[in-house]
Amino acid sequence: MDSESSRYEKLESMLHNGSSEPCNLPLEYLRNITNNFSDERLLGEGGFGKVYKGVLQNGETIAEKKLNSSIPGVTDRQFENEAYHLMRLRHPNVVLLTACCSETENTYVEYNGKYICAEKSERLLCLEYMPKGSLRGYLSDEFSGLSWDTRYKIIEGICYGLHYLHEEWQLNAPIVHMDLKPANILLDNNMVPKIADFGLSRLFSEEKTWTCTTSRDGTLGYMAPEYINRGLITTKSDIFSFGVIIIEIVTGHRDYPDETEISSQEFIELIINNWRNSLEKSQCYTSFENDCQKIRRCIQIGLLCVKLDRSKRPTTSQIIKMLHEPEGAASAKRKESASLRIEEMRVKRHDTDQWMSY
Repeated sequence: MDSESSRYEKLESMLHNGSSEPCNLPLEYLRNITNNFSDERLLGEGGFGKVYKGVLQNGETIAEKKLNSSIPGVTDRQFENEAYHLMRLRHPNVVLLTACCSETENTYVEYNGKYICAEKSERLLCLEYMPKGSLRGYLSDEFSGLSWDTRYKIIEGICYGLHYLHEEWQLNAPIVHMDLKPANILLDNNMVPKIADFGLSRLFSEEKTWTCTTSRDGTLGYMAPEYINRGLITTKSDIFSFGVIIIEIVTGHRDYPDETEISSQEFIELIINNWRNSLEKSQCYTSFENDCQKIRRCIQIGLLCVKLDRSKRPTTSQIIKMLHEPEGAASAKRKESASLRIEEMRVKRHDTDQWMSY
């Protein structure tokens, strides 16, 4: 018993030593800390597997993602290589992958009325446990559940995490999530957002920053149109998803206007007025105008991110710059943009008048 306890202590120290070295845990141990993957320890499930709560001997908690054994086309070596890549990720806004497990065991299965011995592969990912669950549970409408300050910090945090995956973690080798949505944004005790679930992510090589696929894995409503229609995957696919999330965080729903200038402006003003009415009712509210400007800026960024033409969507670097742009500069740009539109209308009207005079 002492030797078993000592072995578990050693395994638990591997989970929490903070090292980026690959950590491959035995299946027996992961079964033990989840009560044999019991239903009472089930945290959630998705298209690629179930997530269980694992309780360590010292009382600490981890999350275990048990992948479906029916996922075809991935060998143990491929799985381990991908898991080891993800274990190298270290960012405050990305869920930490602490260990993995890849084992093949013999089991008896029924076949044509008889039980036969067959090999079954089990693959798991061990992740840091996020006690507040996913962002999905906090988005009902503009005003219930979360304050504006919390919503803004969540938008910032998601952007920082996505920037790390796209541009920082490894030069010229972005990680594209491919299923970015509120259910895959987890929250810690301080409501800090962390991007999770890389079951659909692709690790691109230096020579390949975009690709095409015939499969369509993802979530409708958050998937970029070029991915739905042509299977085209780039970092701009995640930007589209992020734009939908921004709009949903600010408004409580995923609806947004088409790309006509008038409808976009009307949409922005409607959201601003709704928030203005809500904020005015708050007692001792001191940053009213500042928050209204942040709300406007976030909606504008969200609408840029969901442009149908992916080349017009901003990068994460550009989004971070826009989020932190001084309001005076942002206001000047809006006035300049409005003046240019008015001037363009005058030119068009003048050209039309000249054509009509002939």
